[in-house]
Amino acid sequence: MKKDCAVTIGFFDGVHKGHRYLLRQLEELAAAKDLSPCIVTFDCHPRTIVQADYAPLLLTTQEEKLTLLTEAFGGEIVVLPFTQELSVLTAKEFMQTVLREQLNAKLLLMGYNHNFGHGGGTREQYEAWGRETRIEVCLAEPLAGEKVSSSRIRDLITSGEIERANEMLGYPYFLTGVVTEGKQIGRQIGFPTANLRLPAQKLLPACGAYAVWVTLPDHSKRGGMLCIGHRPTVETDGKISVEVHIFNFSENLYRKSISVDFIGKLRDEAHFDSLDDLQQQLILDAESARHLISHSS
Repeated sequence: MKKDCAVTIGFFDGVHKGHRYLLRQLEELAAAKDLSPCIVTFDCHPRTIVQADYAPLLLTTQEEKLTLLTEAFGGEIVVLPFTQELSVLTAKEFMQTVLREQLNAKLLLMGYNHNFGHGGGTREQYEAWGRETRIEVCLAEPLAGEKVSSSRIRDLITSGEIERANEMLGYPYFLTGVVTEGKQIGRQIGFPTANLRLPAQKLLPACGAYAVWVTLPDHSKRGGMLCIGHRPTVETDGKISVEVHIFNFSENLYRKSISVDFIGKLRDEAHFDSLDDLQQQLILDAESARHLISHSS
């Protein structure tokens, strides 16, 4: 028979500091009550089912999120398909049919200011429904200091405030993509770049140049600088590109997967009158990026 468990529920986009604080509380509560700790999360953002036209850009892909949760949490991780049928369950119905009957939950730790179930509910209602379904409902303590939320972190990233976003995440924001063939204009001016193809749902930082750490296919790390933007000096198609120049590196990465950790923003995207002007700016960018990298952990 499945062991009685203590659960918490959430989408956990980004697995940020607030999420990690919640998970630590869950593990401590479960240990004190001799229960197995368990996370309940979903295979897609719930609002994509509730609102057909909602297509959020996320801090983490599903694979990235599960990797981060596994690293941060020592218990079971249950991923539920968020279906139309699930979306219409009330909180009490969800507690009874999913938490109590499927997972054998005896305790539910609710995140601060979090609710679930069709129509939501107040704290007192959740506690009452818990009594009816024989699940003890506890409210988690909020993380001290500035409020941390996935939506706040998304706002910071889209405005280029990477350092503040990283502080809330508890780790550097990262992108993982496959290197694709580019026009090799950077190579002509001494700054060869790897062009990244990224998951469609992954949130991109604001257009501009950034200092980054690059994790290569052999898992080694090198410093670099990354540009996100429309490449206004050499392109007119309006498409967003993500290109990374890796310092002291010349190997072919075509069709290989690499990750970049954002350290800080160097400047906004800009148009240059010539490739010579662009080259001079990249020289300054590289100097600034090396300085930021040398002071990062």
